[in-house]
Amino acid sequence: MGTKNQKSIGVFDSGIGGLTVVRALLEKLPNENIVYFGDTARVPYGSKSAQVVREYTQDDTDFLLSKDVKMIVVACNTVSAVALDVVQKRANLPVTGVIIPGAEAAMNSTKNKRIGVIGTAGTVNSNAYAHELKRLNNSVNVFSKACPLFVPLVEEGWLENKATELIVNDYLFPLITEKIDTLILGCTHYPLLKRTISKVTKGAVTLIDSGEAAAATVETMLEKLDLRNTSKEKPNVQFFVSDAPEKFTSVGELFFGKKLGVVRRVVIGKG
Repeated sequence: MGTKNQKSIGVFDSGIGGLTVVRALLEKLPNENIVYFGDTARVPYGSKSAQVVREYTQDDTDFLLSKDVKMIVVACNTVSAVALDVVQKRANLPVTGVIIPGAEAAMNSTKNKRIGVIGTAGTVNSNAYAHELKRLNNSVNVFSKACPLFVPLVEEGWLENKATELIVNDYLFPLITEKIDTLILGCTHYPLLKRTISKVTKGAVTLIDSGEAAAATVETMLEKLDLRNTSKEKPNVQFFVSDAPEKFTSVGELFFGKKLGVVRRVVIGKG
């Protein structure tokens, strides 16, 4: 399809949350064509073993490669934590996850070097954010907390009600006690809870959206590799899932901020 620059950016996630990353990409790079794949048949990845996540990641990568993409963005924090190397080895293309950009943004933000990380059990247990933050600055203090109830709350659309505020408060209380000044939202669902998290932290903590940080990294990579799409045509954004396109469409519009259009179901892996 046209020149190399006009090829799509491939983005994948374990499900629906990666749409927050697509949204951030389109805000920063409005001319880019995008192919999104959500592995809705096998979501969630965050509670699965690293070995299984690595196997799923191969299938996700192969699907995007079949669409002749020019680079791959791993929107899933869990895959970024435990299987980014799988994508890099398989793809032979520019690849970025969300962890390194998120950690760099947090380091640039913190004043007191006390950074909180929230995410799924898989992301938190991998310590990937903590390792990356320590690599950037060994004197940083990192406080991590798995927040497994955040994903179902977001998918239910319970973003700002009282029950959500109480749960956010319970999860974040130990981090607030540690006097963090920066908090990494280490799951693609969590940006939808920004307002409630800001309320609970009384606006005293800078929130780092790893998806937004990844979009900035993608922009830099495309510039450096001379792969930016300069075409003025309306971008072609395609959505594929491995199960339940109807549910993906209805919940996905909450994440994407506008209508998704056609969502197609595809069979991947050994399925």
